[in-house]
Parts: sequence; C-alpha cells; structure tokens
Amino acid sequence: MRPASVVHQKLDDAFDLIDRQSTGNLAAFIAEPILRSGGVIELPAGYLAALKQKCIERGMLLILDEAQTGMGRTGTMFAFERDGVVPDILVLSKTLGAGLPLAAVMTTDEISQAADDRGFLFYTTHVNDPLPAMVGLKVIEVVQRDGLAARATELGDRLKRGLGGLQQRYGCIGDVRGRGLLLGMEFEELDRGQRHSARALSDAVTDRALHLGLSSNIVRTDASDGVMRIAPPRGSSSSVCSSAATSGR
Repeated sequence: MRPASVVHQKLDDAFDLIDRQSTGNLAAFIAEPILRSGGVIELPAGYLAALKQKCIERGMLLILDEAQTGMGRTGTMFAFERDGVVPDILVLSKTLGAGLPLAAVMTTDEISQAADDRGFLFYTTHVNDPLPAMVGLKVIEVVQRDGLAARATELGDRLKRGLGGLQQRYGCIGDVRGRGLLLGMEFEELDRGQRHSARALSDAVTDRALHLGLSSNIVRTDASDGVMRIAPPRGSSSSVCSSAATSGR
C-alpha cells in the first residue's frame, strides 16, 4: 500500500486538474469506500476525510455508494464510519433488501428541504412499497440485534488469515486485501500465455471451488481481471469461512 502522503498528494493533484478545467460550479463527487468490481481496492485510511474536505471547500456534495459495503459487511454498519466521515447522500441496495429489490437514497434534512423547495421529485413505480420496506426494516433490526458487523470483523479476520496462508504457499497469489467479509484475492500470471493468465487462474480456482461445493467468487468481470471477489454472508457459520480459507485441494 502506498504511503498516505503519496495518496493524499495524488488527491491534491487530481483536484488541481479538476479546478483548472471547471467553472467553479462542481456539483458532487461520487465514490465507493471500497472499489468492489474494480478489484476490491480499499481507500487508504484518511482518504475519505480528505476527500470530504475537498468537497466542502468547493461547495460540492459527497455521495457514497454502499450497495455492497453497507449493512455491516466491512465490520461497521457502513464502511465510511472507519474514517469518521458522513456523506451528504448515501445510496444503499442489495443486502438492504435481503434478496428483494429494495434500494434507498438517504440525505440530510437540509438537502431534502432544498429539493422540496425547488420542486424536485424523486419517484418510481414501487417507491415505498410496504413489503420491501418492512423487509428492509427487519434487515436493519437483525444486523443490529445479532451484531453482524462485529461478526463480519471476526470472520473476515479469520478468512483473511487463511487466504494469507494460501498466499505463502502459492506464488500465483499476489495479494489478499479488503475489509471484513469483503475480500479480494489477486492472482498473478505464471506466463505470457492465456492458459496461465491471472484471469484464467482466477476462473480455474473459482470453477474448482464450485466443484467442491463452495461458491467463493461472487462476480467474474473484465474489470476485476484476476481478482476473486469473496463476500460470504455475514451470518454464515465459521466453518464456511474456514472452508473458503483452507480449501487448497
């Protein structure tokens, strides 16, 4: 991981370029606390706080997408809590509905009132449908009641140690990263051929895991290339994490 000073310098440089090309009417910055489909890239500690300050200085809103990182998966209810940052707008979906098509866009009373005053209307066919709404409330209740955020930290640490052990044994595993129960295992190509490319190795391990009855890679995309994105259920038994970490057969 790069030193914080280097990362923050890159953030300064990026905003310097943006400022040079804008008229000063920047609206918002949209980000993920952990870049998920792009290879499970975690923002360094302090980055979100620095980003928030950049937004404040320019009158911009900070919009965070926690469709996958929210609801306790990374060890806190929301991933942004680690940095003590509160976004102006927060977007949730996926785990919020426990399988039902439920999403939420949350903001401050001030922003909501400004939208009302200006006649802005956000509406969809199924907005506030009672069944998904009740399921969402129950999901929040269960996550808090059963301490699933803390459980994600406990099981995630165990899984990460196991994956780290595989990393020591197999030279084709280049990195293990992530937070809580959202982890990425990055493969490195063994040769220049397609047969042993990082993507081919990731797919082969995924297929083998499925053959053994373990669904470990939740997505396969060109964007993630040779990174297995592993996200076990937060309420899963410790044996599931143990199997995921030790299955080298």
